[in-house]
Amino acid sequence: MDSAEEEALLGQESEEENSELSDDELQEAFAKGLLKPGMNVLVDKPKKLVNNVEGLKQCLADFRKDLPWVERLDLTNLPTNGELNADDDFQREMFFYRQAQATVLEALPLLNKHGIATRRPDDYFAEMAKSDQHMQKIRKKLISKQMILEKSEKAKKLREQRKFGKKVQIEVIQKRQKEKKAMMSAVKKYQKGMTDKLDFLEGDQKSGKDSAQGSKNALNKKGPSAKRKYKDQKFGFGGKKSGKKWNTKDSYNDVSSFRAKVAHAKGGKGGKKGKGGKQNKRPGKSVRRKMKARS
Repeated sequence: MDSAEEEALLGQESEEENSELSDDELQEAFAKGLLKPGMNVLVDKPKKLVNNVEGLKQCLADFRKDLPWVERLDLTNLPTNGELNADDDFQREMFFYRQAQATVLEALPLLNKHGIATRRPDDYFAEMAKSDQHMQKIRKKLISKQMILEKSEKAKKLREQRKFGKKVQIEVIQKRQKEKKAMMSAVKKYQKGMTDKLDFLEGDQKSGKDSAQGSKNALNKKGPSAKRKYKDQKFGFGGKKSGKKWNTKDSYNDVSSFRAKVAHAKGGKGGKKGKGGKQNKRPGKSVRRKMKARS
């Protein structure tokens, strides 16, 4: 026994020396550039296949239990008649469908025989796959999403309404400015005597062109106004107008329009005392001081 152990130890030492030498040689060859890829190839050892039939049967016998069919609910189908092309998808799916159909036709009588119901009653209450708490979380999340969508839609509508409101407001302002301009022009024309209609006070005036055309038609039908006639009578109409305001002998001696009361009236303007003037009834500052001291 001792000699065998010594030989084994010597063999291990020799293998270690050979491996060390081989490693040194490999390092030297690598330093010299003699090693190239593909020179050293790892070869896998062939896997040994073991078909232990007796052992498999023993394992099957250990966990196999003789239970009734109600506990197992298994069925064995006979192989199909004819050849089946596994590469044909349609044929393969039809085989699966027929196999399931044959199994159902065979299983239903067995279930009815053992008193197992195969139809769900009308008042059957099945528990949901997800709990009520989980569904409440989903409901809250869906409600929050719906509220966010509704808020965004409302904000979008408000933005559109604001845009439309601004547009309408601008149109209303422009319309008011246009009406104001037309009214001012109608007032000026009325002041100048170009028209004697007061329709612009009621807001029934027409557009600028219509009102101008109407004023021209009114002037043509009714003639010039009294103011225009007086100006024409005083200053003339057409022709030379220079020197029309000069006094003449007749106009100088004509005193028919002179009114003495108006010319010699005192007060009435500028806060002066006299006829028509308003007297200041408040006492002066010194008088007010004396009155205050007496009291």
